[in-house]
Amino acid sequence: MTVSDTLTTRYSEVCERVARAAKRAGRNPGDIIVVAVTKFAVPEQIKALLAVGHRDFGENKAQTLIQHAAVVDEFFTRQSIHLTTRTIRTQEASELLFSTGGMELRPHTALPSSREGVRWHMIGHVQRNKAKKVAETSRLIHSVDSLRLAEELQAIAMKRDQPVDVLIQVNSSGEPSKFGCPPAAAIPLAEQISTMINIRVRGLMTMAAPNKVAEQARPCFSRCRELFEEMTKLRLGENVPFNILSMGMSGDFEVAISEGANIVRIGSSIFGQPSVNQQDEPEEPDESEN
Repeated sequence: MTVSDTLTTRYSEVCERVARAAKRAGRNPGDIIVVAVTKFAVPEQIKALLAVGHRDFGENKAQTLIQHAAVVDEFFTRQSIHLTTRTIRTQEASELLFSTGGMELRPHTALPSSREGVRWHMIGHVQRNKAKKVAETSRLIHSVDSLRLAEELQAIAMKRDQPVDVLIQVNSSGEPSKFGCPPAAAIPLAEQISTMINIRVRGLMTMAAPNKVAEQARPCFSRCRELFEEMTKLRLGENVPFNILSMGMSGDFEVAISEGANIVRIGSSIFGQPSVNQQDEPEEPDESEN
């Protein structure tokens, strides 16, 4: 079996699991967006996933985000794909991502192919000295957890004259090693960010602690969902829907869906387990944060 065949099989299985989890929760599977996390993916795997029509990808490091975005550009250049009237342009992609209906999962039906149809999600901690590159490449930044970072993104957005959509990362697991603001700080932070002209708070993101049993992640997801529901009533931004709840990864995404997640971030279940040579090396430090 080729790399492409193996990946397509895993991807199809993930989409089926997402659909089953949604139906068990009484939800529409089309309301759930799968972000394929390319952290340990090789270029051939990314291109194979593009070929079957997937268009939402996530990264947790700025430099890898830039590298993998270049892989996507190369894919479309080599395929000599021309824009057509069915192309998902930036505005249309935004409407798909942030509409109440979300994006329908179609593992074997290719979406209209174009660079504009691909949406990159920054899901890792954003160092302020790398914020410009992240803002230029990402459609949605999942990991804003401080006013200082929001202010940096605001300054970047003002220079580009283009708003930046963000999620507030909440540390609802209580782990000291996790990034994210404490749940009690999420509302004050969102209220402060909502006064910034070019930053749009679209929802919340959280990460559960690593667990051998997926069900053990439920309290973390439940706390974040309850906070999300409370914040939904605040009407934080004029004409800016607060409707994105990003929770769940390969080991616990089905529990996250049952708790209301409409974005799940899945890496190893799609791309396979990393090899022994693939080490999760930290990014170069941001000296301004020391």
